[in-house]
Amino acid sequence: MQYFLQQLINGISVGSIYALIAVGYTMVYGVLQLINFAHGDVFMVGALVSLFAATGRLPAWMPWWVHVAVVLGLAVAAGVMLLRRRNVREVAWTLLPYAGVYVALVPTLYVTAAVSKRLPESSWATAAFALVVAVTACGLLGFLIERFAYRPLRDKPRINSLITAIGISLLLEFGGQHRAVFGPTPQPYPVQMVPGIRQPLFTLGDAAAGSALVISRVDALIVAVTLVLMLALSYVVLKTKSGLALRAVSFRFDTAALMGVNIDRTISFTFVLGSVLAAVAGVLYSVKYPSVQPLMGLLPGIKAFIAAVFGGIGNIAGAVAGAIIIGLVEVMVVGYVENGSQYRDAIAFVLLIAILLIKPSGLFGKHVVEKV
Repeated sequence: MQYFLQQLINGISVGSIYALIAVGYTMVYGVLQLINFAHGDVFMVGALVSLFAATGRLPAWMPWWVHVAVVLGLAVAAGVMLLRRRNVREVAWTLLPYAGVYVALVPTLYVTAAVSKRLPESSWATAAFALVVAVTACGLLGFLIERFAYRPLRDKPRINSLITAIGISLLLEFGGQHRAVFGPTPQPYPVQMVPGIRQPLFTLGDAAAGSALVISRVDALIVAVTLVLMLALSYVVLKTKSGLALRAVSFRFDTAALMGVNIDRTISFTFVLGSVLAAVAGVLYSVKYPSVQPLMGLLPGIKAFIAAVFGGIGNIAGAVAGAIIIGLVEVMVVGYVENGSQYRDAIAFVLLIAILLIKPSGLFGKHVVEKV
């Protein structure tokens, strides 16, 4: 019984991380009917950025080619808009916010790198700083992906957006393996920045005899953070104007636009919100499994996507439930099946096939009839 309860705790902890990623998948699908396959790599970027922030390795400036690309991009965009007979004032109001963000990034990056180098190795302040930097970076990345990769293809066939999502995923994965960015070799995550995180929170039973139920601080932290974020997300979606706009856009684009909802802003908000949750998941995952590398988002991202489909794609509560179930089943297979670690990653796909055969809409999804 003690072993079962221990595996139960481990499964809930793993499932909580999957839940944070799965919510991003299901929110984007609920609004755009698009599977954002780059979402798992946003999770990876959160882990990498938090590692750089915690170890003082944040760059103080951007490479020269980034400046050239941004300036050329703004110039080309202005030229295209003028050729389409937009007036100069409209072009300026459209591009000035992006130029302002770019200009603000230059001193912000310098100050952030300077602060990162001065923080102690083991401190809650370092952990909080790394989390804030990762969340900010991933939120900005989610906005940029939506704005420059998906928005231009919104009126095109859905397969175009799907191929673009796969392309962005590969770009983040293999771009991260470049030695100038991170490199292909896994690197240890500095878990010492969270004091005492590897120690047990409390032990029930006889630890000396090996029959104790141990709840570690890292597992308690993961479950607590996930619970708080899910409650905050529920409040945002159900009780705020932004959440009301999100639900309206997920119902029908045209009707929401007629009601005065800014479609572009709402979709960008959805991507930013999902990316922020993925960044938190990346930090928590790295604390639990302290090894970081550019391909680390591949399997957790796929499992989170399967969790979203399992629970009912487009349903936030279903995504959370599906993630917890997959986490529990995965851990139980490892604990109770002979050589179960060999089947740990495959069990998620078995569950996906089973749910698609039995209830294709997922556990909490609804069968929708489309009129042709």
